[in-house]
Amino acid sequence: MLGNTIDFRRSLLGWYRSNRRDLPWRVAQKNPQSATPDPYHVLVSEAMLQQTQVATVIPYFNRFMASYPTLRDLAKANEQEILRLWQGLGYYSRARNLWGTAKILVEEKNGNIPATVDELLKLPGIGRYTAGAIASLAFEKRAPILDGNVARVLSRLDGSTGCTSGASRESLWRRAEELLPKKRVGDFNSALMELGATICTPRAPSASCVPSKNIAPPSPPTSSIKFLLRPPKKSGPLSAASP
Repeated sequence: MLGNTIDFRRSLLGWYRSNRRDLPWRVAQKNPQSATPDPYHVLVSEAMLQQTQVATVIPYFNRFMASYPTLRDLAKANEQEILRLWQGLGYYSRARNLWGTAKILVEEKNGNIPATVDELLKLPGIGRYTAGAIASLAFEKRAPILDGNVARVLSRLDGSTGCTSGASRESLWRRAEELLPKKRVGDFNSALMELGATICTPRAPSASCVPSKNIAPPSPPTSSIKFLLRPPKKSGPLSAASP
């Protein structure tokens, strides 16, 4: 466990509140902290963001929402129309899976997106990360996430070299779950992704986003954390590859 987990959560959430990017699938900052994004928006954005940069996804997401503002609209759409809107994003299986998911949910779930990881995993094209993202971001379920950005952040916090094997990746999944707060789970997961996308980048010095080197390894529960969070650079704020 991280030494002072409560302080870590508080620091990360405070940094996120002040530095988060305004993205069209997120709740606007003017809304209360308790507000959650539209599950349909989260579903579509997570499908588009797979292997694709945020800056690339934004105009596609906006056009997609203009054409299919609800899950039912998407379910009734023509496959070729969907693929035309998707053109340029690549990985067209994502679009087909998204369309298939919409049809299943309308036919079998009355148009409701499941709130649990187990139910989400039954849908086409939804894996462990995407299920956790939808469950936590849209429904505040205590579900961990682990993409490349989060794995890098957690590895640096632990002082490890990263995710080099199946066993180490599973260990990172456990760590991601251990760190989850009881409230504001969606914001916390978003903050981890945001930190990895804007500050804890692959080329950034590890010291910019890990406990101070003069502190013992963070495994003892009594150790403290100095979480060094700096505002993201103003140049190219949307160039990162994760939400």
